[in-house]
Amino acid sequence: MTFNPRNKTAIVGVGKSPFVRDSGKGTVWQIAQAMKIALDDCGLNHRDLDGLYVNGGGDFDKMAEQLGLEVTDSTQLWLHGRMSANTLQMAAHSVITGMAKYVACVYAIDISERGGGYGGGRSHAWEELREGGGAHGEMAHYGLTHPGSGAAMAWRRYMHLYGATAEHLGHVAVSARANARLNPEALMRSPMSMQDYLAARLVIEPLRLFDFAVVNDGAVCVIVSTAERAKDCRKPPVYIAGMEGLHAGRNEFVFAPPGLGVAQQSVTQPPQRRHLSRQMAGVTRDEIDLFYCLDSFSPLVLFALEEHGLCEPGQAADWFAQGHGRLGGSMPVNTHGGHLSEGMLGSWSHHVEAVRQLRHECGERQVPDVRVAQFALGQGASMIYTNQPA
Repeated sequence: MTFNPRNKTAIVGVGKSPFVRDSGKGTVWQIAQAMKIALDDCGLNHRDLDGLYVNGGGDFDKMAEQLGLEVTDSTQLWLHGRMSANTLQMAAHSVITGMAKYVACVYAIDISERGGGYGGGRSHAWEELREGGGAHGEMAHYGLTHPGSGAAMAWRRYMHLYGATAEHLGHVAVSARANARLNPEALMRSPMSMQDYLAARLVIEPLRLFDFAVVNDGAVCVIVSTAERAKDCRKPPVYIAGMEGLHAGRNEFVFAPPGLGVAQQSVTQPPQRRHLSRQMAGVTRDEIDLFYCLDSFSPLVLFALEEHGLCEPGQAADWFAQGHGRLGGSMPVNTHGGHLSEGMLGSWSHHVEAVRQLRHECGERQVPDVRVAQFALGQGASMIYTNQPA
């Protein structure tokens, strides 16, 4: 027997600590700030939390102790942006099954604590010890030591296959900056034109400076509960309508859609995607009002659009260049500025923005009449959110 969890769970509270370049405070301190904001957002007390799911920022047991929590369900996932959807999906399962009533999902990053910027210093050196190389396609034995290496390799392949240009990719970064300029929480709010993008230095050819995530400290807390309990919280619930898990296998590469032929991928036709999250939610591609995706490197936005069937293979570059992904376009993408301009929080700020947009709380950048938002990334992981009850 199958069970469809459509709209049975909801996000009831969200909170972010302020983005800073180097807080010097540590991750648990930042998570405490984000949790306080999230609790105020939904009108709960920290004693109401009986679940703690940690995607990044410290050990779950010591964190619970330091935050003054007493939880009956807790877990800890790998510190990577691709794990945010997994964490939320597990929290939804927890509250559906009664293992917890209110689950706080938390993530934090502290560059001073981790010993370097994104992919620098000690922060990713340990990943090079993994069999076959690092977690993002790093292959130190070939000189590819930075997470951006995999994204650069994939984008070069995409350019070769589909005739995409630097200007195509520039539209992603320029759009992110335009969105961030309307976001008072964003770190990067100065104007950026296509000329500014193209004039920026190459970091890992063919990727330029503005194709990379901002380096910062910060934390997020997202509180999940059942749809029934959500009715008693302070803000209107945002329902979890559909979910799709994280894929793995030969054709799955964190920085390229299946079929592109990067790393271990086949160069033949990719496996057929079923778009399970939209099936579970009962929505079509045309009903997606907003799209959010991991954008630690700008090519990932185009790859995610294609992997999740929102654009045909090879068409996302032109789709974005035509303005469809901008505010005012047919399906705005990363309306907060994303990792490229707002700040880097392991894709968690994307979920926060989706919730705020669906609650109509985003001021100048608010998209009118939104009903459905999708968060998705490479390797399948996807969430469908809606402000419409079942």
